[in-house]
Amino acid sequence: MIVDFSVRDGRIVDVQINGDFFLEPPETLTSLNHALEGMPQGADHAELVSALQAAVPAGAELVGFGPAGIATAVRRALQ
Repeated sequence: MIVDFSVRDGRIVDVQINGDFFLEPPETLTSLNHALEGMPQGADHAELVSALQAAVPAGAELVGFGPAGIATAVRRALQ
């Protein structure tokens, strides 16, 4: 999984999560992208995971990735 984004004025923007994974319903991907939009560049792993978990609707199925993995990819990209 790859998370592409930019940092503008200390905030994460233009987020695009990509990779080889399965997601149902597909609209959840948009919700996950939006959950990261505007997050502070200095947000720690737990803050990112919390925002991403809140974006996953009840009953959604994420196979091959999850909020913790996405948060790890973001933190690594920011280092």
